[in-house]
Amino acid sequence: MEDLLKEKWNGILNDIRIEFNITNVSFNQWLKPLVVFGIEGNTVLLLYDDNEGAELGIKYLDKHFKKALSAFISEAMDEEYEINFFSPVEARAYTGKKREFVQQRNLASTTMKNISLNPKYTFDSFIVGRNNRFAQTAAFAIAERPGTSYNPLYIYGGPGLGKTHLMQAIGNYINETRSDLNILYVTSESYTNELIDNLRTTQNATAMRQFREKYRSVDVFMIDDIQFIVDKHATQEEFFNTFNSLYEAGKQIIITSDKPPKDIQKLDERFTSRFEMGLMADIGLPDYETRKAIITRKLEENDYDLAPEVQEYIAANFKSNVRKIEGALNKLIAYSKLQKKPVTIEVAIDELQNLITPDMPREITPQLIIEVVAEHFNVSVDQLASKNRYQTIVRPRHIAMYLCKTMTSCSLTAIGKLLGGKDHATISNGAKKIEDEMDMDQELKKQVEAIKKKINPN
Repeated sequence: MEDLLKEKWNGILNDIRIEFNITNVSFNQWLKPLVVFGIEGNTVLLLYDDNEGAELGIKYLDKHFKKALSAFISEAMDEEYEINFFSPVEARAYTGKKREFVQQRNLASTTMKNISLNPKYTFDSFIVGRNNRFAQTAAFAIAERPGTSYNPLYIYGGPGLGKTHLMQAIGNYINETRSDLNILYVTSESYTNELIDNLRTTQNATAMRQFREKYRSVDVFMIDDIQFIVDKHATQEEFFNTFNSLYEAGKQIIITSDKPPKDIQKLDERFTSRFEMGLMADIGLPDYETRKAIITRKLEENDYDLAPEVQEYIAANFKSNVRKIEGALNKLIAYSKLQKKPVTIEVAIDELQNLITPDMPREITPQLIIEVVAEHFNVSVDQLASKNRYQTIVRPRHIAMYLCKTMTSCSLTAIGKLLGGKDHATISNGAKKIEDEMDMDQELKKQVEAIKKKINPN
């Protein structure tokens, strides 16, 4: 019976998802970690396979889905069953076959592919908005076909905007779909510290050989916060050689930073040219709709509700990054639980006033311009980057070229990469065409000025 239930398990979970109209985020958060651990009598033992989230997950499932799970399992198995949830810690207390199963599962999860990825960082849990749609699209394309295009991928933006989430989502997606690929994620700080430790060891040659083999034998290399290697000559030199080795071998490289390469002071020019030869994608500040979506998602994850006016207050006042939104929500939820009071708008204003910071100036980037142009003309970013020759696409594409050239200091080559790999001459000609036409076409000039206002309202 246990084997039969395991065969039907994914179908049972999918039936529950459909019946209760569960979002992908909620499904991945609460139901997907469930594993059939065994059957004892008329009780199905379900393992919540998430060490960190087991306590919260089991509590949530016990409250919201225990009866549904029991009913759907009973129907699928044509026999009545009760449900009992287990955390990994509780499951290890079992003996015999079941304990061996859990230990093997845990061993497999800890030795798999150099993983230090957070399993909660997935594409499903990443809120997509105008500020990050281009970066998310590029990241997903790479996750589906690593090493074939957009190499390296350079994601940049301010702190707390989701760069690490998006990078690790690529790793987690590849993990699930390409078991043959070896993935390595590391922060630049960890990379530097590991390099220093190996340089200091008495067995220098052996240690460095192992270090290089570790980093140059992977299929997907992800390094977070590359800006921290500046002023570290040995680290830059070693990373430069590792980068070249991986790139020449056709391995996927993904990099994050808080700013574009040209703005990182004291970064070796060799890096700037190599980073810019791939695809650069920025993540800007989330707009109001995106912030509302983030708040809804976080409240759902915490199984908590806030009055609509409180949610609107947070969305309107916490604009700089996702972490601050999370911090505001956590403070209000903690207040409610500790004080045993509901959170009113008055409470929210009083509790959050010291966390609100003045508005930050909006950074104008080619990605932002392309997305605003696409939205203005009701076309997709992919259409602007395509080879589509319809006038309804060509005119917006040329306008995007003109605005990218005149409103940013980005190179024509880099702009071309964002628009489907077009060369610098194509970008220059497209921009010139719009510039010349505006001298004679006042309607076009007004249209371009209106788009400029959308890009930079100040």
